[in-house]
Amino acid sequence: MLNDINGYTRTCGLIGNPVEHTLSPVIHNTLSMVLGKNLAYVPFHVETGRLEDAVKGAFALNLLGINVTVPYKSDVIPYLDDIDPLASNIGAVNTLVRTEKGYKGYNTDMPGLYRAMCEDGVKVKGQKVLILGAGGVARAVAMMLLDKGAKEAIILNRTVEKAQSIADEVNHLIGKKRKFAKALSIDAYDTLPEGERYLAIQATSVGMYPDCDAAVIEDPTFYKRVHTGYDLIFNPPKTRFMELVEAQGGEAYNGAKMLLYQGIIAFELWTGCQVEPWLADKVYERMQKAKKTEDGK
Repeated sequence: MLNDINGYTRTCGLIGNPVEHTLSPVIHNTLSMVLGKNLAYVPFHVETGRLEDAVKGAFALNLLGINVTVPYKSDVIPYLDDIDPLASNIGAVNTLVRTEKGYKGYNTDMPGLYRAMCEDGVKVKGQKVLILGAGGVARAVAMMLLDKGAKEAIILNRTVEKAQSIADEVNHLIGKKRKFAKALSIDAYDTLPEGERYLAIQATSVGMYPDCDAAVIEDPTFYKRVHTGYDLIFNPPKTRFMELVEAQGGEAYNGAKMLLYQGIIAFELWTGCQVEPWLADKVYERMQKAKKTEDGK
């Protein structure tokens, strides 16, 4: 497909720092090739302090769309012409869609996570959920859980004030009707009700390559409370968190399909195409193959 680039080719890309090991080009260039779209996807390394220049330059160069990765998902918001309500509530944007006057920002990470969970048969509606961590990703997860009808979200973090800040922000969205989100010190998990089992979402970077042997909580008794564990990390494919969940009889999943579906949703926003399940499977296979190739270098 890349050999067929011509004067009509549209360009999409990724901005972040770093971008060298991203799998996003595999997702988007595979979709373009299979669907016959004259579109090329390229990663762009954006240095600190050059984000505004990058967004303005992309618009001037007629880029159709942009993905945004760390550390710019929140920093990019002031440079947008418009923002989707979900992204505004989450406070993070990972997809820019070109409009007449600039770019409109969307968050496809959380819809991508939800689509991945649905495919894996993981129920969200009515569930009691533990969120490990209180960073930007944890905040986004809490917003998604509220939107998709979870019963309760308990945010566990070493600095409980950070967890409480997220809980307060999420609860503010629903007023005084009910207290959906709660904060808990990560050292106080033993105060959770006996016999209750939860969906747990690991939303920190602990356990990510190369620190593959680490987990936020090591105590097996915590994992007896977990019926399903979802780690948003996808490298390594099986994290220490996942091993601990499975050791206590729970189901465990990594974040690879979240990455897949956030990319697919972005592609659908840019092109108006609907990506069928068979094609999503094909892209996922390409991602797995590319990951093995990268690991072998």
